[in-house]
Amino acid sequence: MTAVCPSGVGPAGATVGSSRRSGAGSTGGQDRRYARWSRQDSSDIATDDEGVPARQLTPLERLNLDMCQDDRVVRELTVGRRIGFYKVRGEIGCGNFSHVKLGIHALTNDKVAIKILDKTKLDQKTQRLLSREISSMERLHHPNIIRLYEVVETLSRLHLVMEYAGGGELYTKISMEGKLSDIDSKIVFSQILSAVKHMHDNSIIHRDLKAENVFYTCSTCVKVGDFGFSTLSRRDETLNTFCGSPPYAAPELFRDEHYLGVFVDIWALGVMLFFMVTGTMPFRADTVAKLKRCILEGAYVLPSWVQEPCQRLIRGILQPQPSDRCSVEQMMGCEWLLPIDFPRAMEPFKLDPSYLAESTPSELEEDEAEVREALEILGITPEHILNNQGKDCRSSVTGVYRILLHRAHKRRAVESMPVVTHVVGGSMSKKDRLKAYHSLRHTSKLCVIL
Repeated sequence: MTAVCPSGVGPAGATVGSSRRSGAGSTGGQDRRYARWSRQDSSDIATDDEGVPARQLTPLERLNLDMCQDDRVVRELTVGRRIGFYKVRGEIGCGNFSHVKLGIHALTNDKVAIKILDKTKLDQKTQRLLSREISSMERLHHPNIIRLYEVVETLSRLHLVMEYAGGGELYTKISMEGKLSDIDSKIVFSQILSAVKHMHDNSIIHRDLKAENVFYTCSTCVKVGDFGFSTLSRRDETLNTFCGSPPYAAPELFRDEHYLGVFVDIWALGVMLFFMVTGTMPFRADTVAKLKRCILEGAYVLPSWVQEPCQRLIRGILQPQPSDRCSVEQMMGCEWLLPIDFPRAMEPFKLDPSYLAESTPSELEEDEAEVREALEILGITPEHILNNQGKDCRSSVTGVYRILLHRAHKRRAVESMPVVTHVVGGSMSKKDRLKAYHSLRHTSKLCVIL
């Protein structure tokens, strides 16, 4: 990790006069001003040749100084308790090739999720998947898709720093509390559906859609994440890699050598919807071989208490023949989702902050001006930004910029929730929903053949 070193005398507007005023005269009030300086850590203050305080260090300068000189910070960097500008905390998830830890940005104090990969275990195929994961996340601009902030590389590990969804997985929620109510299912599924439409509109196939990869950021907002098996593919382009989770796998993955990625994602949406409204998986078995047979036979039973419009939607999605399945557009227009006003994709935003240093204030949007001001307060000057060119997401300056831009977007309510225009029907009690969950026996463990 390369520290962002301060240059020159710091950003314009740094307060210098306050320390000079404290040196004039010897009144009691001026003595109190000296006392106020003396209570501060000496590392906060730059001094001139005569030892007179000149100005307070910016947060960036202070952080860079700590990363070089503070014994505790250096020790945390050495043992992996800090990665770049991020404090690393407890583990929040794991996968076949990685584990995910909670992180806190040392400058902004924002919580992040840090996906950690061991470079010694990354063969060429896995490296290609990682490259696709990064490019997929940067290509997408949707309020219900997890954002990528930064990639930090050390000698032995790669770290993908992403948006943190503190509410946990959709799978865990249903496992602990039982199936979702009809109205909650509408709200959650509509967000997932809108996110998948945005992916497909941008020629990205997720290939691992499942409840474990949908994350709550609050009680009503979910985000699709984990693009580790995603790929760029046209709608009519066939793929031949079996990847994802067997309980969510479409029949053509077991039956054919090639498949169309869009239809595989659509099938997974049907399985996920079934799980949301019933608390169980449509296809269950003790072994992958038996599960494969169940999926190929297309044998599943919908409980009678699932609303008929929702039953029709599930049957329309879980069709054995890919071309017979509902399209994403048809799902969005179905009767069951008529009360929903879907979230919309965002206008593409700039991933690199260089434009902030090259634009006048009048040329910037309100969010952009807010971010530039926040960067200046942290001590990230136009000079830092211009020197950052060409580093893409592998830059601490870019990471801070993306975090602050996302914060501004959230404050402007860009991440809007689906609106329910009217409520249809009632909902079962929590006790009844838990009863429905009791028959669930299998999680969607990862299975990949490369």
